[in-house]
Amino acid sequence: MKRTSTRLADGREILYYDADDGAARAVPDTRPLDTSATSSEVRRDPLLGDAVVIASHRQGRTYHPPADACPLCPSTEDRASEIPAPDYDVVVFENRFPSLAGDTGRCEVICFTPDHRTSFAELDEERAALVLAAWTDRTAELSAQAGVRQVYCFENRGAEIGVTLAHPHGQIYAFPFITPRTTRMLATVAAHRARTGGNLFDEVLAAERAEGTRVVLEGEHWTAFVPYAARWPYEVHLYPHRRTADLTTLDDAARAEFPRVYLELLRRFDRLFEAPGPTPYISAWHQAPVSGDGRADFALHLELFTVRRTADKLKYLAGTESGMEAYMNDVRPEDAAARLREVASR
Repeated sequence: MKRTSTRLADGREILYYDADDGAARAVPDTRPLDTSATSSEVRRDPLLGDAVVIASHRQGRTYHPPADACPLCPSTEDRASEIPAPDYDVVVFENRFPSLAGDTGRCEVICFTPDHRTSFAELDEERAALVLAAWTDRTAELSAQAGVRQVYCFENRGAEIGVTLAHPHGQIYAFPFITPRTTRMLATVAAHRARTGGNLFDEVLAAERAEGTRVVLEGEHWTAFVPYAARWPYEVHLYPHRRTADLTTLDDAARAEFPRVYLELLRRFDRLFEAPGPTPYISAWHQAPVSGDGRADFALHLELFTVRRTADKLKYLAGTESGMEAYMNDVRPEDAAARLREVASR
């Protein structure tokens, strides 16, 4: 893998990741952009203790541009985009409208392919491996920055999820705090360790593999399963068999097998429904905090879920979920797992 780092016209960093070591990507950005200036603040909810980011400047961000004005496609002679090069493999750049910036962290965009009309599920294994390498590189570099407590790599796909750009892409957040969901996981895992001496992540994975009814697919180094208490109609958790804190410490065997397993999982999601358009989803890497007592017990894993519950119905977070965080799932996890096994690649 070759990494090329350069700057956009307003001073933001852009990095090209190429499978070909001979690729030349340091193309200057000739757009007349003002120096990037953003402001955000982190406030703490006094009752829950959760951190909330206030980023009012994002109200003016790009919203559903037509395909011929996509800012994530490569630049052409007639139109300059966020990516100055006329082609790329995988590219990462600082978000022009970040939720987190400066002392409050950093937000990056990762583009998986220059092809506007495709999706992650349609990538080949070599490109998926390059994306994994980019996620890993960004996790390592952002984790080393002062003030960063946790790095979060994720993809939102589909208008139903709230995506404002249709081009295949994800995001990478460097948080100045440990996120509320991770904080709750750490507390539960620590309590289990104190009570039993065991690791809760290890025990959950072992139990799902042994019981089997919720396992969707299993490789030599990864297992994907629908969790026992799934919140979403179709929700899958993907774990490496060897527990590790984050992407930087993932072993070579698991790294080599990941593209095949993950692409198969995404393709099964796309075959779930006979519905117009691809299945909307959120794909989220859960990584350990950069440092702290909970890091050694945390297990890297990916959580993938869709808000679609049938071909023509969405799962909305209504009164119980949004108001009280009490989830109500319309699909039994065992039935969801069975359906995801049925739609395996032929």
